[in-house]
Amino acid sequence: MIAGSPLGRGGYVSYAVGMTKAPLYQSLFLQIVVATAGGVAIGLLDPALGMALRPLSDLFLRLIAMIVSPLVFCVVVQGIAGAGSLRTVGRVGIKALIYFEAMTTLALSFGLLAAGLAGPGRGMHVPLAGRAVTDGAVALGSVGGSAAALRQGGIGAFLLNIVPTSPVRAFAGNDVLQILFFAILFGCALTQVGPAGQPVARVIDGLTAVMFRIMGIVTWVAPVGVLGAVAWTVGHYGAAALGQLGLLVVLYVGTVAAFVTLALGLVMRRCGVGLWRLLVYLRAELLIVAATTASDAVLPQTMDKLERLGIRREVVGLVIPAGYSFNLDALSIYLGMAVLFLAQATGTVLGWGQMALVLGTALVTSKGAHGVPGVAIVILAATLAVVPQVPPIGLVLVVSVDWFIGIARALGNFVGNCVATIAVAAWEGEIDLAQARRVLAAGDDAAAEAPLTAS
Repeated sequence: MIAGSPLGRGGYVSYAVGMTKAPLYQSLFLQIVVATAGGVAIGLLDPALGMALRPLSDLFLRLIAMIVSPLVFCVVVQGIAGAGSLRTVGRVGIKALIYFEAMTTLALSFGLLAAGLAGPGRGMHVPLAGRAVTDGAVALGSVGGSAAALRQGGIGAFLLNIVPTSPVRAFAGNDVLQILFFAILFGCALTQVGPAGQPVARVIDGLTAVMFRIMGIVTWVAPVGVLGAVAWTVGHYGAAALGQLGLLVVLYVGTVAAFVTLALGLVMRRCGVGLWRLLVYLRAELLIVAATTASDAVLPQTMDKLERLGIRREVVGLVIPAGYSFNLDALSIYLGMAVLFLAQATGTVLGWGQMALVLGTALVTSKGAHGVPGVAIVILAATLAVVPQVPPIGLVLVVSVDWFIGIARALGNFVGNCVATIAVAAWEGEIDLAQARRVLAAGDDAAAEAPLTAS
């Protein structure tokens, strides 16, 4: 993580980012690759041993379940508190929020549509009953208890059960929908109390940092979890499962590329700026994001580069940080696609009402989910709470490929936020298009010479 304040050159301090080169064997990505290859080999050569390694993936899922409730609460409250500050700056904040919600909704739809058309999970035939599902439920705890009311008592009981009788009970039961309700209420109240709520806001910020750090620690055992997940999947379903999971990865990367090209490309065209030139201009940042699967490390230089395009400093300082919580386009694509993939893999039919519920829940659970590799699994677990028909065992499948999907997810989120800044600036008339075109035409070399926009 990085931290800074609105001081110094270009409106921001220099952020210290640890770039010390670690030994190759310490690379999480390399460890995941080795674990995946090992899991495939074990599953193919000794299916019985592969299935016996299932507790390794269950351990990882149990660790994920442990952090779901507090992490979702913290990031939602923090995101709403940030939205409250957006309103104080007037039109720019309102326009940014409108843009964020419109694009993330579109991104979710992209993911659902792609999975619906391609059907990457069809043919996997993951059982809806039996020991595998029971083990998965144990690994994930009681996530989704509130959503179970939908099938037990109808829509009335479901809506009533969203309101917790006690926040403590909601946290103890890991009931994500109840926690979301309480977090939204808490965040709105925290925004409205003004200065009196600042100490609480600082506590929430601190808790969020701690929760993300815990998530970072959990990722240390991710290779072990991936080894168990891949070995069990291949041992139980055979080599055909590799093709299904590979299709999911390829489909996701292609969908993110299509969203960037079509949706974000159209936005840039309406703004009068070329998308391809922007990508070339940000090529160094894109490489860092791809290597780290997180865009936090390039936040300061990205803001500086966007200012040099002729965007007013206040717009950059508002939209980029807010976008890190509210404008996660590629994560939204992942949530929509992963939910439908798991439904297909388990043979679960989701109605239009359930799909709309997934969309609405994902729009809330995705807020603030950035910066830590693997946190998308937590958000997916929270989103799955509203569709209890999909058994928890399904998460084992996506764990095995999530770390490869994470590269495209981080890149898509990063590009989406840069485009959002340009779009909001153009909407507000706070961008010098002549300067933007001149800098982009010259490429990255022009960044050092281009003057910063006056505040």
